[in-house]
Amino acid sequence: QVQLVESGGGLVQAGGSLRLSCVASGSVFRTYTMGWYRQAPGKQREFVAWITSGGSTNYKDSVKGRFTISRDNAVNTLYLQMNSLKPEDTAVYYCNALSSWGTSWGTPRTPWGLGTQVTVSS
Repeated sequence: QVQLVESGGGLVQAGGSLRLSCVASGSVFRTYTMGWYRQAPGKQREFVAWITSGGSTNYKDSVKGRFTISRDNAVNTLYLQMNSLKPEDTAVYYCNALSSWGTSWGTPRTPWGLGTQVTVSS
């Protein structure tokens, strides 16, 4: 079973940038479609972006043009580059492998990690 460890969160002013990382255990990482999710206080966890093993990507509408998902299969790591951050991006961010996916959605297949907190001040 894949284990996931997210990092890279922090406190940033609106308009700033952060790069999140997610290290996955196991040799099957390269075969999985991987995704980022986030959960804001008092809200349900929501899909943010996914990337297939071949590098195709898809994003939630509100982050298109600001966030970029990428992966490095050599080191089993998933990334999320977040630019032009807004206060509404404040949330705990999680990564996961996906069992199914489509336009602006993805179904997680593994237990969640602890996530990494992103706080954007106005």
